[in-house]
Amino acid sequence: MIPEILIITMLVLFALDAPIAVAILGASVLAIIVQGGFPLMVVVQKMFGGVNSFPLMAVPLFMFTGVIMEKGGSSKRIIDFANALVGWMPGGLAAVTIVSAMFFAGISGSAAADAAAVGAVLIPAMKRSGYDSGFAAAVQASGGSIGVIIPPSIPMIIFGFLTGASVGRLFAGGIIPGILIGASLIGVASFISWKKGYGATRGFAWGDVWETFKKAVWALGTPIIILGGILFGVFTATESAAVAVAYSLFLGMGLYKKIRFRDLSSLFTQAAITSSLVMFIISTASVFSWIAAMEDMPAKLAGGLLSVSANPIILLLCVNMVLLIAGAFVETTAALILLVPTIVTMQPALGIDLTHLGVIVVTNLAIGMLTPPMGICLIVSGSISGDSIMAVSRRVLPFLAMLIADLLLISFYPPLTMWLAEMIK
Repeated sequence: MIPEILIITMLVLFALDAPIAVAILGASVLAIIVQGGFPLMVVVQKMFGGVNSFPLMAVPLFMFTGVIMEKGGSSKRIIDFANALVGWMPGGLAAVTIVSAMFFAGISGSAAADAAAVGAVLIPAMKRSGYDSGFAAAVQASGGSIGVIIPPSIPMIIFGFLTGASVGRLFAGGIIPGILIGASLIGVASFISWKKGYGATRGFAWGDVWETFKKAVWALGTPIIILGGILFGVFTATESAAVAVAYSLFLGMGLYKKIRFRDLSSLFTQAAITSSLVMFIISTASVFSWIAAMEDMPAKLAGGLLSVSANPIILLLCVNMVLLIAGAFVETTAALILLVPTIVTMQPALGIDLTHLGVIVVTNLAIGMLTPPMGICLIVSGSISGDSIMAVSRRVLPFLAMLIADLLLISFYPPLTMWLAEMIK
């Protein structure tokens, strides 16, 4: 009875357009009241315990890094470097948008931050250059989704927190899939741009590449410090986030001189507001997960999926389908906390490494960021371009098709994920 109350109440609150955290918390509180075996104080205790974690400290720190890099002038230097690299291609600005998103993904760990930081500059630039507004937003939304695959990745940190998987191995496992996805999205954007007659922004010249690289080299050092420190065992993911904050402050205040002391309070506030949304969802979902564990819901759901087939390929396709559907309707953090306990129970039957499973889960949810109604990248990009979610959704379909093809390749060809992960084992 309790599982039914939990699920039905949450779905009803979703249908009433309640915020994700409120829907999860409301369903959990009602389930506890109906059960009657625990005081409501346990809700507060579980919410606090759900976020009282050293690994989760990396979430606000990486978000703060992204805010500082955007304000501190690093974003423009990275975009100029990306323009020198790929601006010569058909639809040069579209290719620049995706490459810039890939670079910025190595800094912020958040798809929404990635889409907002790059989109604020390049969506208006594409529109001024004659690009269709919906296509410009679709390109940015697609590129923004890479923000949770190329490390550092906040969803990977949460997956590691939930499962005990090595965050360093997850980060290493996401590098090649992230590059693959970025390259394939550039291919789609360039093909569409060629058909529509969107031209290059500039010719290719090694001199331009070198000059823009020299200006961007300090900004590009941020992902190198983060990933290098983790992969070589110098510091943990959380420690790397703290180092990234210090380094980005050095760039913004010391080297580029774009940030002053009086700006810090607004930057702290901006990062705190963004981080609090994610942490509030994690805290409420922790209550939901505790009740679900008491009712043995993950094992029951896993048993239902396992009854479909004993074939690992069929099972992995089912897992991908469940995650794709969930990603379209549930916010990424909530989807992780609600579904990962069930999926991890199925790991032995799937016959894949936990790191590989983590990258598959995060890739699915990244695709969910491009699908309405909960596609956060669609929402952010559409708000910048002035287009409705449905208008952007129609333009994003070719990119979605390519992302699903990439997902199948990542799912069924483990070396893409495991080669680098095994190197740091």
